Amino acid sequence: MSIPVKFIDIPVAVRQTPVYRIVSIERLYELFENRENVLVSPSRWEDPFENFILKGQRVSRRGWFGQCWTRQRASDAMWRIYSSDSRGIRLRSTPERLLTSLGHSITRGRAFIGTVQYLAKRPLMRFAQKAVTSGTLGDAAEAARTLLVKRPAFRHESEVRFLYRGNITDELFKYPIDPHALIDQLMIDPRMSPAEYEATKAEIRRRAGYAGFIKRSLLYAPPPSLLGLLDTGSPSNPPSLKPTLGRVVESPRGAAHFV
Repeated sequence: MSIPVKFIDIPVAVRQTPVYRIVSIERLYELFENRENVLVSPSRWEDPFENFILKGQRVSRRGWFGQCWTRQRASDAMWRIYSSDSRGIRLRSTPERLLTSLGHSITRGRAFIGTVQYLAKRPLMRFAQKAVTSGTLGDAAEAARTLLVKRPAFRHESEVRFLYRGNITDELFKYPIDPHALIDQLMIDPRMSPAEYEATKAEIRRRAGYAGFIKRSLLYAPPPSLLGLLDTGSPSNPPSLKPTLGRVVESPRGAAHFV
C-alpha cells in the first residue's frame, strides 16, 4: 500500500526533468551504505523567513519534513555554498523518482514535491494573509504550499522541495530507498584536480558500489575552441566559437564536453 503523493506547481511535462542536490562525500556514503534518504524538520532551515506560517499558531509544524533540490545544473553559487571544502558531490534525480521512492516505501502520511516561489515583501504578505484567513491550513496540501515560498534573495537556488507530513516527533525522517535507482548520476566538485577526481571516483566505486555515471564538473574549464583560438587562432582567421560556447554536455561515456 502506498501513501498519497502530490506534485505542486510541477507540470507533467517536467516531472522527469533532472533536479540536483549537492552533498558532502560523507553524506553520499551514508546514503548508499544505510540505503536511507533523510528529510529534516523545517525548524532546522536557516532562513528565518522560511516556514513562517508553520512557526505561528494556526497550524502545527510537528511532523513536517523537507529536503531541498535545485533545477540549477551548473551554478558557481551552489557549489560554493554547499561544497565549502571543495569536495562535494552533486546528486541527480527527478521529481517523479523522488516522490515515487517515498510513496512506495511507507504506509502512513502524505508526500509532496513542489516548485518554490520567490516573493517580494508585499506579495509574500498577501500570500501569508490569504493562507491564514482561508481556513484551509488544516489540509496538508495547503499547508505544504506555505513551505514553498522564499524571498527573491534566494532566487538563484531555483529550488524544488521534497516534503513529507507524518505523525513523527523527531527532527529527522528517514525512509528506505534503493540509492542506485534514485540517483542516476554523480557530479564531482569542479575545483577538484583531475588527479583528485580520479581518486575520488575510484573511492566512490569501491565504497558505494555505484555503477552509474560519475563525472567531474567542468564549470570553470574554458571551452575547447577558446583554447584552440589561444593556441592556433589569428586575428584574421580565428576559429568559429559558435559550436562550443554555452553549457556543458555530458556524454554517454561519462566525459563532459562543451556545446
